[in-house]
Amino acid sequence: MQSAKIINDPVFGFIRVPRGLLLDIVRHPAFYRLSRIKQLGGANIVYPGAQHTRLQHSLGAFHLMGKAILSLQLKGHFIFDSEAEAVQAAILLHDIGHGPFSHVLEHTLIQGVDHEEISLMVMEQMNEEMRGQLSLAIKIFKDEYPKRFLHQLISSQLDMDRLDYLKRDAFFTGVNEANIGSSRIIDMLDMVDDQLVVDKKGIYSIENYLVSRRLMYWQVYLHKTSVAAEHVMINALRRAKQLARLEMQEQGTGNKHQEQCPSLFASPALHFFLYHDIDRETFLTQPACLQHYLALDDNDIWSALKVWCSHPDPILSLLSRDFINRNIFKVEMSDEPFSDEYQQQKRDELAQRYGITQEEANYLISNIEVGKDMYSLDDDQIEIRFNDGSTRAITEASDMLSTSLATKKVRKHYFCYQR
Repeated sequence: MQSAKIINDPVFGFIRVPRGLLLDIVRHPAFYRLSRIKQLGGANIVYPGAQHTRLQHSLGAFHLMGKAILSLQLKGHFIFDSEAEAVQAAILLHDIGHGPFSHVLEHTLIQGVDHEEISLMVMEQMNEEMRGQLSLAIKIFKDEYPKRFLHQLISSQLDMDRLDYLKRDAFFTGVNEANIGSSRIIDMLDMVDDQLVVDKKGIYSIENYLVSRRLMYWQVYLHKTSVAAEHVMINALRRAKQLARLEMQEQGTGNKHQEQCPSLFASPALHFFLYHDIDRETFLTQPACLQHYLALDDNDIWSALKVWCSHPDPILSLLSRDFINRNIFKVEMSDEPFSDEYQQQKRDELAQRYGITQEEANYLISNIEVGKDMYSLDDDQIEIRFNDGSTRAITEASDMLSTSLATKKVRKHYFCYQR
């Protein structure tokens, strides 16, 4: 009988998933759904090679977690087999709550619930199915387990999630200068007083990791074209949501005119979120919300947008064609917010050009503030351990990354509008 499932990964080579709980997770429908969700959303508009999925990323993070556990054990730190299995299960499931196109649904069809909370809901549901086998993994995921370093391996400024997605995303986008030495960082991991530390020999790898993270955010994740494309989709979904609301109102008054307000094409799962207002309380208390959410993937959005290209509503059809045919919003960038007067000028121009109202013109405009710090002093610090046993934060230990440089808050304003 085969003792493990072997998966050939383009980034790390062969990944071994042992039989039992971990293989059961990988074979679960909720996990396999991640194979239908792209890791980088619409970034392939800029980087055509960015076709990898959240399933691939989850497996990669799982692979690195196994290496991190082994590295710590070889340094004399005792980790029970049950703890090793639980932390690997937690990293496999850390992204299971993601919806189509990354964070798009969090801003449009669902209000007040983020993917981390949904991941926990899915884990708890799976735990019931698996008769409590995920209880320890959930404790570690929620940072409720006494050995806190296990949670740090899942969620911190130097976790296996980040080590995989930075290396994987750099690989598939072709941004070679952002490639990080994940293996060396893991080899340099150690533990002091239940906190992860990095041996001083790994300080340059950490410096490279932080610089690479900054580079990937501004060159890939927050690339102006990727952000603009995402907001074309967001505005299309917002418009579809508004049309669904109008249709429901017409049905309520008994005055529905099919020609003026036809039903929106949507898969059953997408239809549920278009035709229901889902806030935080609703999502957390009504099981149907999670059931429909787990039926959603990128294909639901793509199919709807393709059909909406010919919808009689001019705004929805325009935005859908824009996304399908890569006619992305034009983007202007500034270090300062764009004035209300300038935004109104563009709104007036678009309303006149397309013969639409000011309210409708709002769907053809997005004003976005984006920002990402290289390093945060509010999270767990990356500690460097020296030969004498003392530890210092990377911002103090590094001769390249001062506190002011590493924590400098960079904010940019993107004003996007219909070309």
